[in-house]
Amino acid sequence: MKPIRTPMAGLLIHAALVLAAGPVRADTATPQAAVPATPPPTPPSLLPAMVGPLAANAAPASHDAGLLGKVYVSGVASGYAQTQDNVYGYGFVAAPDRHSVTDLSNAQIFVNKPDGLVQFFAQVGIYSLPDLGVPYVKSGDGPNTWYGPFAQGYIKLAPTDSFSIEAGKLPTLLGAEDTFSFENLNVERGLLWNQENAVNRGLQANYTAGPLALSVSWNDGLLSDKYSWAALSATYTIDKSSTVSFVGAGNTRRTTVNTAVTPLFQNNEQIYNLIYTHTAGAWTVEPYLQYTTVPRIPGASRKEGSTFGGALLVNYAVEKLAGLNLPVRVEYISSTGSATDGAPNLLYGAGSKAWSVTVTPTYQYKVFFARAELAYVAASGTVPGAAFGPQGNDKSQSRAVLEAGILF
Repeated sequence: MKPIRTPMAGLLIHAALVLAAGPVRADTATPQAAVPATPPPTPPSLLPAMVGPLAANAAPASHDAGLLGKVYVSGVASGYAQTQDNVYGYGFVAAPDRHSVTDLSNAQIFVNKPDGLVQFFAQVGIYSLPDLGVPYVKSGDGPNTWYGPFAQGYIKLAPTDSFSIEAGKLPTLLGAEDTFSFENLNVERGLLWNQENAVNRGLQANYTAGPLALSVSWNDGLLSDKYSWAALSATYTIDKSSTVSFVGAGNTRRTTVNTAVTPLFQNNEQIYNLIYTHTAGAWTVEPYLQYTTVPRIPGASRKEGSTFGGALLVNYAVEKLAGLNLPVRVEYISSTGSATDGAPNLLYGAGSKAWSVTVTPTYQYKVFFARAELAYVAASGTVPGAAFGPQGNDKSQSRAVLEAGILF
C-alpha cells in the first residue's frame, strides 16, 4: 500500500479548526444588541458507537438529501505514538514489530442517516487497531490486514421505534469494547477483546420492549465470508443508572478459513459474555465475564480448548476540570490444555494465562482530544516461542502510548 500522505490529515484538521472557531463575521460595523441564537437541534444517535470518555461532535455537518431526509457527515483524524519493551522478533501480519512507532491511527469519515424508515451508515478511511499483547500494525497496512477501507456500513429498515432490521458490514454484538481506538475508554483494546469478533457481514434484527432490548444476528463471524455464525444479545435496563447484558455467539459448523483477520480457532468458537454497567455521578463501572470454547479441529488440534476471563473497566470524570477523565482497565484471562496434549493455542500457548492493567488519562476540548496511556501485560504458563520478546520467551510487556486528534 502507498505511504500515507499528509494533505488529507491537514484538510481534516483545518475543517475541525473551522468547526471549533464557529462562523466568521463578514461585517465590521458596530454590533447591535446580541440576539440569542437558536441552537441547532441535536441529531439522533450517530454511529460509530462511542462508550466514552471521548464524545462525538455534537453539531456535525448535515445535508438535506431530499426524500431521504437529513444526512450527517462526521469523522475522526488522530495521530499515535507508542514505545514498548520485549518486542516481538519474528514479525506479525504486515510488518515486523518495533520498539517505537509513530502513525496516523485514524483518518475516517462517517456518513449517517439515522432516522426514518430507511436508515444507513458508512465508515470509510484508514485506521490502526492498537491492541494489548500483539504487535502494532500501522494504519497504512490496517485496511488491507483487517476490514478494508470500507470498515463498516449497512442499511437499516426501521418500520417502528421498537423494531428494525440491518444488513451489511456490521459491528459485533460481543464484548464491552468496540473496535476502533476513539470508541473506547482506553486507546488499546484488551486481552478479552482478542478472543471476540469485531466486524462481520450479515443480517441483524433488533427489538425493544420496555426495559428489554434484544438483537439477533446471522453472520460470517470473524469476517470469514462463510455465513454460519449466530449471535444473540439481550440487555435489561435495571434503572436509569444500571444495565445488565448477556451475549452469546458462535459458529454453527466447522470452517477452515485461517487469516490474520479470521484466526482458525477463534472463528470456530462459541463465546459468551455477561456485562454489567453502572453509573453514579462522576463514576462509570463496568465489570464483565467472558467464556469461550473451541472444538477439536482435525489437522489443527487434537482436543478442544477454552478460555475464561474477566475485566473491570472504570472511568472517573474529574468534576473540577471539565473534559478530563481517568479510565482504568484491569483484566485476567486463562486458557486450557498444555503444549503436549494437542490443545489449541488461544493465548500465549495452550494452558497459558495473562493479566493486564491499563491507565488512560484523557482530555477533550470541543472537537480536540488527547490521551496518554500506560499498559502492562504479564503472562504465565506460556509455551516457548509463543510469548513476548525476540525469541517469544519473555513473560511481560510494557507500553506507553500517546494519541491526539479531532472528532469533527
